[in-house]
Amino acid sequence: MTLCIIGLGYVGLPLAVEFGKKYETIGFDINATRIEELKQGIDRTLEVNKEELQAAQNLSFTTSIDDIKKANIYIVTVPTPIDEHKNPDLTPLIMASRTVGRVLKRGDIVIYESTVFPGCTEEVCVPELERESGLKYNEDFFCGYSPERINPGDKKHRLPNIKKVTSGSTPEIAQKVDELYKSIITAGTHLAPSIKVAEAAKVIENAQRDINIAFVNELALIFDRLNIDTLDVLEAAGTKWNFLPFRPGLVGGHCIGVDPYYLAYKAKEIGYHPQIILAGRRTNDEMGIFVANKVVKLLIHKGHRVKGSKALILGITFKENCPDIRNSRVIDVINELQEFGITVDVYDPWADTEEVKREYGLELLTNEPNFADYDSIVLAVAHKEFKELDYSTIPQSSVVFDIKGVLPRDLVDKRL
Repeated sequence: MTLCIIGLGYVGLPLAVEFGKKYETIGFDINATRIEELKQGIDRTLEVNKEELQAAQNLSFTTSIDDIKKANIYIVTVPTPIDEHKNPDLTPLIMASRTVGRVLKRGDIVIYESTVFPGCTEEVCVPELERESGLKYNEDFFCGYSPERINPGDKKHRLPNIKKVTSGSTPEIAQKVDELYKSIITAGTHLAPSIKVAEAAKVIENAQRDINIAFVNELALIFDRLNIDTLDVLEAAGTKWNFLPFRPGLVGGHCIGVDPYYLAYKAKEIGYHPQIILAGRRTNDEMGIFVANKVVKLLIHKGHRVKGSKALILGITFKENCPDIRNSRVIDVINELQEFGITVDVYDPWADTEEVKREYGLELLTNEPNFADYDSIVLAVAHKEFKELDYSTIPQSSVVFDIKGVLPRDLVDKRL
């Protein structure tokens, strides 16, 4: 048995490493720089260290389609983003399916892990596989779906100790797929009755979390008008045993801020307009603008001239202690502040400066900032480094907005 992992990002690389400890595994990616770095034991996502890469003795890396022809199990882990209209952008998935289709042989199994809407594997991917290979689905080749559950930056919940949902295009293939994952997942597996069920299970995991965060974000908007602290309210309510401990914040990243749109897209396609899902998305997407506008009001309250003032944003990644900047909603705060004529500097020791420049057009500060230089400071991401900074140099006249609620209370003017 030879496996090929298509796409070596936050999801694909940990998967390739675990399989590479037991089976001959080929890691394939179209990014030549990424492949060269991995060959040298460097993972810029910081999900896998050099020792872990070396432990996967049966793992090789390539950009060549010729090198993956010998595989008989292909696992696709490419991104599934949204476009400017917030509709699914299936381009990476379709291109990956075409690549696999060109090398597909009789008896091969293609497993998808990319997050999609229910039905996508068999309605979108399978036709591409059939077209490129000339083979017949469920006669010549088979498919499976096992949704990824990688949590970037989380060193506690990692691939082997997170229960895995599996599925297959026939009962026999479903069992094969399940046994394959069982061989590397110590937490065990859950065999879903169909590919479509497994796809739906994945997309609602993040939609549910998105809606819960939207609820507490709406509470933050209400409590701001009532002039009470949201975190104080949540702390008090949290003394009840069954109260869910969600916190307000900016909802970005490649999952929670994206997946609900995949489910909404499919719902509208079959004639149902989802109200709660999209309402939650609207609320969460507006939080960056709320933060920026609140900072402006606080600047005025403290006697600052808004236009021409300087703001410091601490953090640009979508979550703490992680270099992932995909779909970071911190950019909403930055853009809104700039609309008011405020000069914005951004400091983030976790983010890659070139990637930030390419993705958002921002020049990150390379050295630890001097707080005395800024009229407003927004802590946007709770990196561990930010908790250790010396905030005593912040002038009394400066506005401090703590989105994450991690700074001392007497230091901040407003928490989300």
